[in-house]
Amino acid sequence: MADRYLEVALDKRAVRCTARLLDDRAPLTCQAVWDALPLGSDVYHAKYARNEVYALFPPFAAQEPPLENPTVTPIPGDLCYFTFSGAELGTKAYGYGKAQQETVVDLALFYERNNLLLNGDVGWVPGIVWGQVVEGLDAMAEACNDLWRSGAQGETLSFRRA
Repeated sequence: MADRYLEVALDKRAVRCTARLLDDRAPLTCQAVWDALPLGSDVYHAKYARNEVYALFPPFAAQEPPLENPTVTPIPGDLCYFTFSGAELGTKAYGYGKAQQETVVDLALFYERNNLLLNGDVGWVPGIVWGQVVEGLDAMAEACNDLWRSGAQGETLSFRRA
């Protein structure tokens, strides 16, 4: 299979990077995401994992992928996939304005080092590494850091086939 690529963007900031899907390591997750593209939603900056931006989506796979190619220590440029039930994001402490009621898929981009997927409420939160940024990470990291300092209000994180 030929390599597949997608564009990850902070739309309001007009910043984009290109990522390669890790079909050899997370084939079921890659196919689920690929089939669902394009995707876009409000962006959030992580509270617990440090250097992460993510968007939440209703489940889009016919069957949720298994925990293939898992990590609790994502590196810069990793794209990770998480699934959370409403109960797991059920407190207002997560900052969504209201408690999540439905299961959601979290698609995340890690843009800098020293990330640890450890949540004080539930413990370790392994993610599926399904993509790796191959171009434009420096500009995206700068925009993500600005999002952390300036706020995410009105910004979207989108994923499109490249």
